[in-house]
Amino acid sequence: MASFRDEAEIDVVAGKGGDGTISFRHEAHAPLGGPDGGDGGRGGSVIFRASTNVHSLLDIGRRFRFVARNGGPGGPRAMTGRSADDLVVEVPVGTLIFDAERGNLMRDLATPEEELVVAQGGKAGKGNIRFATSVVQAPRKATLGTMGESRRLKLELKLFAEVGLLGFPNAGKSTFISRITAATPKIADYPFTTLEPQVGIARVGDYDTLVVADLPGLIEGAAEGAGLGHKFLRHVERCRVLLHIVDVSPTAERDPVEAWEALEDELRRYSPVLAEKPRLTVASKCFEDDGWEERLANLEAAVGVKVLGMSSILGQGVDEVLRAAHKIVRADHAAPDHSGAPDWFREQGSAPGTAGSTEISE
Repeated sequence: MASFRDEAEIDVVAGKGGDGTISFRHEAHAPLGGPDGGDGGRGGSVIFRASTNVHSLLDIGRRFRFVARNGGPGGPRAMTGRSADDLVVEVPVGTLIFDAERGNLMRDLATPEEELVVAQGGKAGKGNIRFATSVVQAPRKATLGTMGESRRLKLELKLFAEVGLLGFPNAGKSTFISRITAATPKIADYPFTTLEPQVGIARVGDYDTLVVADLPGLIEGAAEGAGLGHKFLRHVERCRVLLHIVDVSPTAERDPVEAWEALEDELRRYSPVLAEKPRLTVASKCFEDDGWEERLANLEAAVGVKVLGMSSILGQGVDEVLRAAHKIVRADHAAPDHSGAPDWFREQGSAPGTAGSTEISE
């Protein structure tokens, strides 16, 4: 049963303002009477709040419609109607809110506790006491409360992770994250075992951590939406460093050089900005047979970049990969921006697909 969802389309409806009331005083001690109709109450607004307690759009997408309460009508004796409470909807940090009909981005809720009023509550109507003048002393006029705003919204979640794992299906990403964190992704020898992002916390040394995201595997044409397409690629955008994992085992499904070139091409076609992100090329499934060194050297010579070798199953080379990623992330933290993983994510030690962290000594 799916426990993660990164897209949802919903309707939000703010509450109507309460109507003003027409009323006149009838007390014995006020023989001349006079208007005493009160104003209505304000309608409730719908507010989205970024919360560290929510990690998926699953529950929001199931509900479909969010409706705030209406304001109460005014009463006699100048009594104001009750204003409705705002409806506050908690969404994951990193949620992008779009107006579904116009297609414009309303807000990127990238900071914990950041809020956005997505539908403003209706204004209260005025009671007849508001219309009394020296000329019109007994007005029989009141106004109705206005309708609250209503919108259809499209929500998209971009994960906050410091390290994103890139690679074609069966490249070894899931095995790697299960080795370094307490995340438990599905691991099997067939494509797309990772159908939803898995996030884990890897400890580096005694005092630091890295938030690592195992993202669904790519195929050619992902930049045009093939396979998991944009559902995969948008989660990469907030990562500070990308680990491009390439299977160099004798049983690899495709030539390592071709795999490396194909994935790099997908990134460039999807986003030139994304293609400029710091990346480490990692050869997976090394140390497991006698020919791994030659295959790693061939890959390194062909692509022209430094390639780190590791075996997640044997645990060899894993520390070196984490330290290299950690060095880039911490250097990038010297100039922080909203696109990176926030401190709360590391401090809380839990996220979708993880139950804690596993220490990797430095």
